[in-house]
Amino acid sequence: MEQQVLTCTSDSVPNGLPQFPSKEALELELPLVRDGQVPLAELVSRMAQAMYAELTELAETMPHMSDPQRKRIIAEWVVKTKKQVVKLYAVVKWSRDAAVVQKAMVSSSNHCFCTSAEGPQNITAFLMDQNRQFEEAIDGLKSARDGLDSARLRNHDLLTSLDVLTTGTYRRLPSAIKTFIIPPTPFSAEKISQTLAEIEDVMRYRLRMQELIPHEMCNYRISDGRVFFTVHQLFEVSLSLKGAKKDDGWFFVDVDFLFTVGGDVTGMQEFPRRPTGGMRRHIADEADGRLAFYLPPPDDIPPAPDGQPETQKHQLPDGVFDAPLVRLYNFLQMMSLSYQLEILWYQAERMRSLGWGEYLTVNMGNDRRTLTLSYWIRKPPPTIPGRPPPRSKIPLFGGTLTISIIPTQSAPPIPTAPSLPVRTSTSQNTQSQTQLPHQVSQPPPRTHRTPRDRVLAELQERVKLGQRAQAQDIQVKTQASDQVESMKISVKWEPQRAALGIQISQDDAAVPPDVLIVNADDLDVEQLLRKVIWRHTKAILYMYQLQLQQGPYRSVFGPPEEVVLVTEQGALVLRTHLCADEVVIITIDPRTGRISMRDTGDLAAAGRGPKFSSISDAINVTPSQLPEALVRLRFNTITDLAEQKVNYLGLRSFRQRNFSRDELQKLGPTARGTLYIQLATFPYHYLVLVITDEEFRYALISVKERRDSMYAELIMEDIGWLDVKRIHGEDAVLQQRSGLDAVAAAGLKRKRSIYEGDGTGLIASSRLGEQRASASFRLDTQVLRELYAYCCARVAYTKVEMQLKSRGIAYKHVEPSYSESSLAVLAHVHSSLARSVPSLCVQASDILSGAPAAEAAMPNIRVIPLNWWSEQKPQVVTCVKLKYVQQPVGKRAGSSAVIRPSKRIIYDTRDAVVTFLSEDVDKCVDEFSEEWARVSKMVVIAREVAQMAIKFKWTDVRLLSFDLQTVEFSYAAGYNVSITCVDQLSPTGGSFELSFSRGLDVPEIVDESTADIETILAQYNPHEDVEPFLRDILRKTPLVQALHRLVALLRETLPIVAELEYIRIKAQKAGENVDTFPKTAGWFRVLYGDLRHALDFRVMSSAQVLIMDGSSSLFNAGEHKDSGDSSLILQPIPDFRSIVLEVRKDITDTGASRKVVSIDVGMICHSSAVRTVGRVLHERVQKILKEKGIIQP
Repeated sequence: MEQQVLTCTSDSVPNGLPQFPSKEALELELPLVRDGQVPLAELVSRMAQAMYAELTELAETMPHMSDPQRKRIIAEWVVKTKKQVVKLYAVVKWSRDAAVVQKAMVSSSNHCFCTSAEGPQNITAFLMDQNRQFEEAIDGLKSARDGLDSARLRNHDLLTSLDVLTTGTYRRLPSAIKTFIIPPTPFSAEKISQTLAEIEDVMRYRLRMQELIPHEMCNYRISDGRVFFTVHQLFEVSLSLKGAKKDDGWFFVDVDFLFTVGGDVTGMQEFPRRPTGGMRRHIADEADGRLAFYLPPPDDIPPAPDGQPETQKHQLPDGVFDAPLVRLYNFLQMMSLSYQLEILWYQAERMRSLGWGEYLTVNMGNDRRTLTLSYWIRKPPPTIPGRPPPRSKIPLFGGTLTISIIPTQSAPPIPTAPSLPVRTSTSQNTQSQTQLPHQVSQPPPRTHRTPRDRVLAELQERVKLGQRAQAQDIQVKTQASDQVESMKISVKWEPQRAALGIQISQDDAAVPPDVLIVNADDLDVEQLLRKVIWRHTKAILYMYQLQLQQGPYRSVFGPPEEVVLVTEQGALVLRTHLCADEVVIITIDPRTGRISMRDTGDLAAAGRGPKFSSISDAINVTPSQLPEALVRLRFNTITDLAEQKVNYLGLRSFRQRNFSRDELQKLGPTARGTLYIQLATFPYHYLVLVITDEEFRYALISVKERRDSMYAELIMEDIGWLDVKRIHGEDAVLQQRSGLDAVAAAGLKRKRSIYEGDGTGLIASSRLGEQRASASFRLDTQVLRELYAYCCARVAYTKVEMQLKSRGIAYKHVEPSYSESSLAVLAHVHSSLARSVPSLCVQASDILSGAPAAEAAMPNIRVIPLNWWSEQKPQVVTCVKLKYVQQPVGKRAGSSAVIRPSKRIIYDTRDAVVTFLSEDVDKCVDEFSEEWARVSKMVVIAREVAQMAIKFKWTDVRLLSFDLQTVEFSYAAGYNVSITCVDQLSPTGGSFELSFSRGLDVPEIVDESTADIETILAQYNPHEDVEPFLRDILRKTPLVQALHRLVALLRETLPIVAELEYIRIKAQKAGENVDTFPKTAGWFRVLYGDLRHALDFRVMSSAQVLIMDGSSSLFNAGEHKDSGDSSLILQPIPDFRSIVLEVRKDITDTGASRKVVSIDVGMICHSSAVRTVGRVLHERVQKILKEKGIIQP
């Protein structure tokens, strides 16, 4: 049924309100609340902007990334954005019901659901507001009811009404009206001054004649009607008298605590020196109560209400006189000390909030008289199940500082009289107890007063109490009601036993009393705590210093100035010198108690921070391991410095190699660390920097892999110790020295090293203790470079020596000497150590034994390795001085006195020194032998050729060129030959290469088809075809004889080869098939076109030449052997005898006929007639062969 909303007028509805308000009107009354809700549009906008911003950032940064990195970042962004979009989607789905939720706002106590209305109004808030109005109305009615209960009318004043009715005025007006309404007459200034002066006189009299004043309060002054008592570093209190009567007591006016807050004054407004407000009222009430404790109560005190006990009246026994100022002093003294202790506690708590919280505990006693500070708090080590706890347990705190309020000197107990009450006064921070003695003869407690003050106090008490007893006619012994209770703030330091793993001495743990005091003029608990921590830190660092200087590592840190305890920037540090300029600073953080290490050397960099942090962390776990950690750090630092120098030089180094423990023992028992520097040119050799406790030791080792090792374990084949002073000294000339002393000093037993002997000076005895470690570990880059170069030189020398030893060649060491010319040429292979490294000297008779031309060398030959100081491949030079000088000639000789005909040979023409350069150290002796064989032969050949013109009358034999590698000479006019030695170390003894050329100035390129025969012949030396046969001549006989034979043969065969070449070229131009070729060095053949007929030319002795039929034999002249296949052998030339006779007739008219002899198989002529006889004979033979049809015309 649908409800209808009726609109009524004000006449039909009471109070002018409609009886049935409309739905819209009701919704308008709902309050608008958006608690915890945000617009959906804003959420979507923020999400879109965030995604756009992230995509923009990715677009700017991703182009500089690698492809895998870009893919990973995009994938991460997609996953993250997908999650956000899914959340946003859920929010959008939920926002469909946002209007209903907004309207209902269902809470845990009110559940209201509205689904028909729309709008942002809050139904729950409306109901809660209506409920509040109901509760306020109920409370108002209840308050009105409670107020009306006491609102009663008083009885009518009939008497006053009658007076007013009869007399017209009040006759019984109360006096209180005058007192409250009519003000009293004020005092004049003179009256006030007079009154104050009178009360001051009374106070002065009582203080001097009657009142017992504690000696600590004797410093007082009277002014403005008050007396001001000042107690140094405690308080200043002002009192005044209630009146001038005898029983009028003192009352409290004001107090000012005499202290000054030091350090951080933040928050100190909570502790004013002059109390105000409630604190002042409390102090005033307590002070007045103590001052009037034994005073009789005033007469105008109203009686106590019914049911409450009356105030107890305190009375003094006979002979006991009141001392109110003593009670006041005791109270204010305790109040001031407690106040200072509270300030110290507040400062300690503030320190905890400012970074000390984890390392400082602050405990205040229940009586608020003891403040305990425990510093260097450590967390207990984690307990690992299944593992036993560590043996060495470090205390969980470093020590305690106790600040307490204690009596200056304890007094004997005083029993309380039964007839007297014990008054206990409790204040905010203190409890003071005043007890009256039972026996007047009991001595008072002693204070911290000086004897003088004590005497003055006793005199005061005796005089004033005596006067008061005399005035009251008291015969018993008098006594004051209260005694001075002297208190003080005591500071006690108790270092924890074995804090940080170190047990400090008793003397360091004892602190003089005047050191740890609380100064009221500077209240600073942090300063006091830091003073204690400073002493504790000093004691711990001092014990560490003793452990380093006198413990197991005294050989390392024992020298003076190695470990020094100093103050830097107000902090205690333990400066420990490691090596060279490297110093490690050991400090203890006063706040945390953690041991930290840092360095101050050249290597101090960000890269070393994590290393020192890890070392510090390990030390803080087990502080007793600090000496061991310093030793390890020292050796690591030394290794780092050395490695830095090695890297600076570009060398390759290793901290460890795969050596067994037994192999490492070869470096000596004092070795603490090693650095292996691999020689670049000798990979199996290392320069080893052995780190000992005092200095570096340098060794040169050679290694090899153990064959039976699975993990390529290395063994040291040889080891030699280096003497740095001998190498790097100003006069660094290495002398002969045995290496057995260094081996004995190192405690080693091994075979003789290849590095030891022969005077190289490599072995040096250890110099332990000669220098301080700081100076010993200063490794200079130049020294390291020279050591490395020296090791390369030593290895190079060793390889050379091994080659000499393997060949049984004796050698010795001599000082190097270079000629100026040699040094100029070898400037690119020169080192500053070259003059300090010894050379090897061998005898020519030993190294050149069996070599050709050994007699050409002087007796001494020097062998010097070079290039060992650089990264290039090492080289070896061998210097040989020749007995005679053969000046190089030719275009390759040059104009300089030093020539370099090849890469491996340098020749000094002035000193006749030949330097042989070998680039392979392992084969330098073989290469020298080969080069010497070549050079020596060339020298012999050049010398002999130069003498042939005179010796054999060969005027046309002339030396053209000589450069130790090649000899070129002319053996006939226009005919040259060049001789070069090759393969001198072959088992056959080496060989020679002959190169023939013409010495005529003719065009280099000639067209044979158009040029004449003479021009073509001028281009070519026909002996080139005979070269394979001629080279054997120099190998089969002694060189000098072979050379003579070669030159003679060349001169004798020159007409033959020249004529044969003419025949060949002429036949070629004529298109005839004629071939010429050598059979041996003195045997030449002309083969005709049918290949079955030939004409031979043979050289005979005495420059005679035999020209014969090629088919004939010298051993069976005139006979021809038949063969089954006649095409395979030469056939006799038809009518050869008649041809010879005809040729003889033809040359009769020439001069050559006298040099020609006819024989059965041919003709014999002199070599000078070969051209005439050979040409005619060839033409006749060729003509017969054509006529017979054997060859084509």
